[in-house]
Amino acid sequence: MKSGMGVRGWMAIAVGIALLGFAPAGRAEKNAKGTKHKVEAGAAAEMTVVSPESEGFSTERLENLHKLIEGEIDEKQLAGAVTILARHGKIVDYRTYGVKDVASSAPMAGTPMTRDTIFRDYSMTKPVTGVAMMILYEQGKWLPWDPISKYVPEFANPKVFDGFSPDGKMVLADPIHAPTMAELMSHSAGFSYGNGHGPVDALYAEVKPMQSANLQEFVDKMAKLPLNYQPGKAWMYSASMDIEGYIVEKLSGQTLPDFMRTHIFEPLGMKDAGFYVPADKRARFATNYRADEKETLTVTQAGSPPTDYTAEPGMPSGGGGLVSTPEDYYRFAQMLANGGELDGKRVLSPETVKLMTSNHLPADLLTGHWGIGQHIMRPGFGYGFNCAVVFDPAAAGLPDGKGTFFWDGAAGTWFWVDPTNDVVFVGMIQRMGGHDNHTLLYKSHAAVYGALTDPSK
Repeated sequence: MKSGMGVRGWMAIAVGIALLGFAPAGRAEKNAKGTKHKVEAGAAAEMTVVSPESEGFSTERLENLHKLIEGEIDEKQLAGAVTILARHGKIVDYRTYGVKDVASSAPMAGTPMTRDTIFRDYSMTKPVTGVAMMILYEQGKWLPWDPISKYVPEFANPKVFDGFSPDGKMVLADPIHAPTMAELMSHSAGFSYGNGHGPVDALYAEVKPMQSANLQEFVDKMAKLPLNYQPGKAWMYSASMDIEGYIVEKLSGQTLPDFMRTHIFEPLGMKDAGFYVPADKRARFATNYRADEKETLTVTQAGSPPTDYTAEPGMPSGGGGLVSTPEDYYRFAQMLANGGELDGKRVLSPETVKLMTSNHLPADLLTGHWGIGQHIMRPGFGYGFNCAVVFDPAAAGLPDGKGTFFWDGAAGTWFWVDPTNDVVFVGMIQRMGGHDNHTLLYKSHAAVYGALTDPSK
């Protein structure tokens, strides 16, 4: 990730907390290694897999995707994975790989990965929060050019970090304009996660907003911190979507978990999505791993709170708090691919989805100086409301269709929606850290589009 030298020569970009079909019950299926196992009772049956060739894909060339993920498991970089690939709303590839737990003493050790496994979504929560915000947008509750302070008065008089005085004191300036809702939702309002090495990051470390007991305390802490840069003048991965979670609660009168449940999860049939894993589902909760300095997997619960997911959190994180199964997230992604509707249930209008998933960054931020991990804002590659957008694939150097939008999570979950080719992909793993945590994301794009041999279908 490149440093943000355009704002201050010494100020580093904050490395944000990436806090980024089921078989019929009892049917035996083969995992990626060819070993038969039984899908648990209760798994949904509507995810029928069709011939890849019927939707323009090559069965033979999809093996590149399978081998890519199997290779990570063989090299002990992953315990297991689940992937779903669809085109025109039809599942053409649905695979489980590896095992749920590699530790010899763990209860699930050696148990093959299953389709109903529950994963930590981390920053793949952000697009879901974006949909929650767009539902409220359709209700006339906010507008993109509104100042954030219209809905969060605590941000009425922000200050902006502007260097140091000759005697070493931090200089704070007035913003050139009040940060807007559109800037909040595109990571360009001035907030960060506080994970970098600059002086404002040090203040985040002192105040600890992400460790707040509730969203009001979180907002109160954030309001005490200066903005990292002038609104609209940089791109920095941030706690913006957690601020959005607070706004959802204020504008709807519901808690963030309740709003998502009633307006997104229940209409879409996302049966296991939520902010915690109930006791009766704990056996399906994937083990989380971290790669140590030797790239060896070790069990971890690391990440932003909650760490154990045993109960509804006091501070539900709109930036990284959700858990879901692969099918849950596929149903969410397919809704967006369908222009806001799934199985007769409309969540958003097509035009609202288009607004959310269009680039909202100006050209002067798409220079390669800003980004997070492998996601570098550059020509053809920008950011919409709560998701990255490939608006010019050739300029961005990617094989995706124009308008592809996506994001990922700290434990390696990833998804994308390609409206041009009508492709949806969801991948779920649980691996944090390491030399390059999300290589599968872009490598899987290459493998999938390498298998799309007849785009005309």
